[in-house]
Amino acid sequence: MTIAPLKGIRVLDLSNGVGGAYCGKLLACYGATVTRIEASSGSALRREGPFRDDRPDPNTSALQLYLDTSKRAMTLNLEHPDGQRLLRQLVTTVDVLVEDAGQQRMTELGLDYSRIAAIAPDLIYVSVTPFGNDGPYATYQATELTLYALGGYMALTGDPDREPLQGPGAQPSYLAGVYAFVGVMAALWARADGHGGQFLDISAFEAIAASHQWTISRYSYSGMVQRRIGNRYDSGHPITIYPTADGYISIGISTDEQAQRFFVLINRPDLGEDPRFATNLARLEHADELDAIISPWFAVRTSAEVVALCQEMRVPCARVATIADLLADPHLQQRGFWQEIAHPYAGRLLYPGLPFHLPAADGSIQRAPLLSEHSVETLEEAGEAHTDLGRLRALGGI
Repeated sequence: MTIAPLKGIRVLDLSNGVGGAYCGKLLACYGATVTRIEASSGSALRREGPFRDDRPDPNTSALQLYLDTSKRAMTLNLEHPDGQRLLRQLVTTVDVLVEDAGQQRMTELGLDYSRIAAIAPDLIYVSVTPFGNDGPYATYQATELTLYALGGYMALTGDPDREPLQGPGAQPSYLAGVYAFVGVMAALWARADGHGGQFLDISAFEAIAASHQWTISRYSYSGMVQRRIGNRYDSGHPITIYPTADGYISIGISTDEQAQRFFVLINRPDLGEDPRFATNLARLEHADELDAIISPWFAVRTSAEVVALCQEMRVPCARVATIADLLADPHLQQRGFWQEIAHPYAGRLLYPGLPFHLPAADGSIQRAPLLSEHSVETLEEAGEAHTDLGRLRALGGI
């Protein structure tokens, strides 16, 4: 029998962007009661397509359906005095608050950390912003492109003779969400040890800057600047991508022993005796020559065939999977990673499963909430009389 590890932890998620919402999603999936606080029109996530049948609907945004799984939802007008009063009432009943508007905006609303901490000293207050809440960039606007560029990743991505390229998706923001989740875990532990609540300042810029491999320390140590090298790797070859008869494969031969086994596999053991290809450094220096020799072997075989042959010889290799390939992947299917969840508006859809498993204390994923679905019960739990809710709605507070 398993238990939800965060059962009993209560969270208010005020975020409009990916980072804060992903933090809330992880907390919710592992058992915390996470209540999504939105304006009456819904969070910005609900306005992101695609939508079911291409018809905009705040209850069928693909991004919102993913990021709000396992949460509850209520509407609250934080521009209105009654909405602000109700939030101050709610924070005294929860353990964590997540926002991504930044402390300058939260100060304008009277909901910044200093004022909230005065009434809820044990609250863990999480602010997830592009650049953090101080420093010269604190008030800058940002997109994922901005964060990839400033975070140093664009300078490393692409072909050496072409312009830098952006990485795919919202990875800086998702990383910020992961760090926020980890920060909440550490803050909960500190609170349990008697240190009370605290303010967590999460910067997506710092999250992406911190995720470099050795490029930063290597530059500090030796002054070496990592250059763009396309699909190749700077420590050996072949660590790259080759076209096959039906797609592409990625191969990662990082040791001389792996290279020798690969040369035997393709019936060219003599290549291992060639001084141009005998070592990692030599193969890298003569990469174009080696590619000309071995590329035809890949081109006449399917990706599945290449992967099976290489893995049998203990040579790291994988197909470059499309999204359709990923959803049909037998390994992920056998491990039950993909989960089908029914939603009253969006229907039955596949969702990624939990990012980690704790056999004795695992989590679960439930459908995303409808807009304002839990407003009444959340306010009643906080002590607001049911008879007052109609008045508050009429006045624009909820």
